[in-house]
Amino acid sequence: MAEAVFAHTVKQKNLDDRFGIIDSAGTASYHVGNTPDSRSARTCKQHGVPVNSRARQVTKGDFNKFDYVLCMDSSNLADLQEMQPAGSKATVKLFGEYDPEGETIIRDPYYGGNDGFERNFKQVTRASEGLLKSLGLN
Repeated sequence: MAEAVFAHTVKQKNLDDRFGIIDSAGTASYHVGNTPDSRSARTCKQHGVPVNSRARQVTKGDFNKFDYVLCMDSSNLADLQEMQPAGSKATVKLFGEYDPEGETIIRDPYYGGNDGFERNFKQVTRASEGLLKSLGLN
């Protein structure tokens, strides 16, 4: 969802030329190759945000391929910081640190109802706007 929302926000603001690859990946491998959760995709589509991705796992190369490697919670942050090669260029942070409402943790709604996906959509939308603002692009 975060990848789709951020990419959509970038496109809506005509900032495509300012970004190379916008991608997402998990720290674990158990969903590799899968499409997004149907509830996540449905929530995005209800807001006019297209979803076109398949799950992949973070690689060490990602830390030099991307300027930012952002994650949803402190467990993922710890995993990414442990995985990050010394001297790599990526800034590793919680995506929620860019949320102007200060909700730094974006909780996994998988085991809850549809309202959790709507809540996540609002969080990642705010964080997307906040990230662009921090980059001087909003």
